[in-house]
Amino acid sequence: MVKKIISYTALLLLGACFLLPFIIMILGSFKDAQYAQMDPLFWIPDQPTLKNYIYIFRDGIFLRWIMNSVIVTIIPVISQMVFCAVLGYIFAKKQFPGREVLFWIFMAVIMIPQQLLIIPKYIMFSDFGWINTFNALIIPELWGIMGVFLVRQFLQGIPNDFEEAAYIDGANDFQIFFKVILPLSIPVVATVGTFSFISNWNDLFQPLIYLTQEKMFPITLGLASMLGKEGNFGIEMAGSAISFVPTFLIFLFFQRYFTEGIQMSGLK
Repeated sequence: MVKKIISYTALLLLGACFLLPFIIMILGSFKDAQYAQMDPLFWIPDQPTLKNYIYIFRDGIFLRWIMNSVIVTIIPVISQMVFCAVLGYIFAKKQFPGREVLFWIFMAVIMIPQQLLIIPKYIMFSDFGWINTFNALIIPELWGIMGVFLVRQFLQGIPNDFEEAAYIDGANDFQIFFKVILPLSIPVVATVGTFSFISNWNDLFQPLIYLTQEKMFPITLGLASMLGKEGNFGIEMAGSAISFVPTFLIFLFFQRYFTEGIQMSGLK
């Protein structure tokens, strides 16, 4: 009994530590405070107000940042779900010369820290005329190697009997993919989409490198620039809370598929 009490107490304290920044963000967004104060509980609002949210939604540039984030996120999410499903199916079920070598070359790419590639990518994108455009954020993210890996691992666990039965019934490769494989792959494809959405929506590093015009900023870079320009605590917390909502809703909506996809893809 004592061990259970100690365990539950430790878990509650650990959970509180993880939740505290989130609680500070939510409560701080309803506080009319321009600067952080020395009082450790300054973020608790004495008189809750929607002033910070009203300011944000009346500010046209903030709405522009949200739209920019939607653009640079939704397009890669859709394309990654499509391309990763197709490529994962090819690498999992189709036999062709050099299949394994090509796949592991792809996998080797993600082992290189992206920070090492940022200068060559910047030079290349500059030659393409992509600086201060969404191309630098969208085109490299149209397909994801990690997503291909997840789909491949998932499909390798599906018996080949499904394909063989479809071939016997006269189906071709396209029909098998769209009518047999894709419906079975919904959990892992949803997982790929969830990962892609969270990664692209919360990305600060790449927009910081490739974008300099304020009107082109996504919400992450916009909030960072607002912090350096205004430093208003309440507005920053309100903006962060608004930025958090889409990722929370996406994860909430795809939670069942996300959990199933992770488990069946063999990702530990």
